[in-house]
Amino acid sequence: MATEDMKKEILERLKNAVIQYDEDAAKEGADEALREGMDANDAIFNGLVSGMEEVGRLFEAQEYFVPELLMCADALYAGLDILKPHVKQLDLGLRGSVVIGTVEGDVHDIGKNIVKMMFDVAGFQVYDLGKDVPLDKFVEEQMKTHSDLVCLSAMMTTTMVGMKKVIDDLKAKNPDVKIMIGGAPVSQDIAEKWGADGYAPDANNALKDAINMISSLKKLKEEAEEKKA
Repeated sequence: MATEDMKKEILERLKNAVIQYDEDAAKEGADEALREGMDANDAIFNGLVSGMEEVGRLFEAQEYFVPELLMCADALYAGLDILKPHVKQLDLGLRGSVVIGTVEGDVHDIGKNIVKMMFDVAGFQVYDLGKDVPLDKFVEEQMKTHSDLVCLSAMMTTTMVGMKKVIDDLKAKNPDVKIMIGGAPVSQDIAEKWGADGYAPDANNALKDAINMISSLKKLKEEAEEKKA
């Protein structure tokens, strides 16, 4: 078993492998984490994902641009491929379903994929629509799957505006559905203004928000059923 110092060192190496877009280092770090008996969730979220969060900061500061972002994502996925089969599902005592995708015109899906993985690990049923998703498709999929939650992602201010249409259309069809938005240009203010139920600056917050939203939704449904009875 890895000592605390060894764990810290492996996590740092995984983080730096992503920041320095070094696929080989990401694979080596992931292999070593498993060899040393480290928790795969820990290696992913406190190693690889920490690196990607720093990359997001560098991107916003315009120190990194889209080519670097894509190479960092390749390093992230290289480590993920090794660690993902060893991920333990969390038992949160709560099951929900979520439709997730990056809105029309936007092909950035790194953040969306990390959030999707958090939902997978937490035991949610995930319907991933991918990237550049036509706005109507979110509504169709929610109606088809009766999902509790819809997550919209955008990395550009030009594509972000499409989220408002999806939120309006979803709320018109199903006022009970919970909607979360996220991505670099999105803020809490925008979420409130457009009527989204949650805003997630990162994957951990997305999961916490989702659990809170689905818990409150389940309570409302139970209360409504009790009144009927």
